[in-house]
Amino acid sequence: MGLLWLAFSRKAGTEVNINNKAPAIAREEILIDASPEEVWEVHSDINGWSDWNADIAESKLEGALSKGAIFNWKSKGMNLTSIIQDLEPGVRIGWTGSSMGARARHIWTLEQNGKGTHVTTEESLEGWLVSLLRGKMRKTLETSLNAWLIDLKNEVEMSSNGNSH
Repeated sequence: MGLLWLAFSRKAGTEVNINNKAPAIAREEILIDASPEEVWEVHSDINGWSDWNADIAESKLEGALSKGAIFNWKSKGMNLTSIIQDLEPGVRIGWTGSSMGARARHIWTLEQNGKGTHVTTEESLEGWLVSLLRGKMRKTLETSLNAWLIDLKNEVEMSSNGNSH
């Protein structure tokens, strides 16, 4: 990951958003039958992602969950390094990262919706590889975000009913 990318994506006091001009963008959402606090507890435990997310083989947060924290993870055979850029506990988390010719911005938001939580995730991918494989990358990104949301929903709803892994 280049220093220029880090400097660009880490403006002090600003909310990180996806790059709406990136060649691959996806936005998915789901309603989870649990409170935002319950969803946040599961989703913000980066070290525990591989326990419930079928696509993540391992994940390790270096230090405490905070802006600027780095985490390394492996998803679908790819090694990724990400930096938390945006953090509002219980409401929003966003990170940037890079791997194999691609740069990503990934945002998650949680909103109370009746007795449940409306979870939205959106991600943009850019870089030479993404531009080259634009259509395939869009489809892969949509599928991946959808699977993550379903896995998150299943884990949170099982946990809130006392049936955690």
